[in-house]
Amino acid sequence: MKKICFATNNPNKLKEIKELLGNQFEIVSLKDIGCEEELPETQDTMEGNSLQKARYVFDHYNIDCFADDSGLEVEALNGAPGVYSARYAGLQRNNEDNMALLLQNLQHETNRSAQFRTVVTLTENGKPVQFEGIIKGLILREKKGNKGFGYDPLFVPEGHKRSFAEMSAEEKNKCSHRARAIEKLTKYLLKN
Repeated sequence: MKKICFATNNPNKLKEIKELLGNQFEIVSLKDIGCEEELPETQDTMEGNSLQKARYVFDHYNIDCFADDSGLEVEALNGAPGVYSARYAGLQRNNEDNMALLLQNLQHETNRSAQFRTVVTLTENGKPVQFEGIIKGLILREKKGNKGFGYDPLFVPEGHKRSFAEMSAEEKNKCSHRARAIEKLTKYLLKN
């Protein structure tokens, strides 16, 4: 079974990815390969950050790796928080603070259109390949649900009536931005 590192120590993301990929690959975390340092994320695009993280792991640990960078892009805020989604309300990376700031910034907005976007970069034998996943939807005026993480309680995906945080992991994984990018990654891995 092919062993691939997913460049994260976020247990929520790791669980989500393992559920999406099933048992076709052995997915290991940064901790599993002995990577304790914080991966660099100094680029100003999701493409740049995911590439930077995947390259770092491959270069320092010599293991095929994929890394993602995801963000919430809100139309009325010109695409913000975007690449800064995790630290929108500050470097403490607090989900509650981020959601509170988002709601505050949208309080007078009638346009609630937004999209979650993920860019996954796979480095296989040092060569990078990128995959993108997008799910469009709306931002609620208040949080709903207590599952998921990040902005999930505020985001209702297109074609649904419930927020990501009101859905089971299985339901979310059928339509999420990350699921769409990982589906492309999986097809690529199975072909090669």
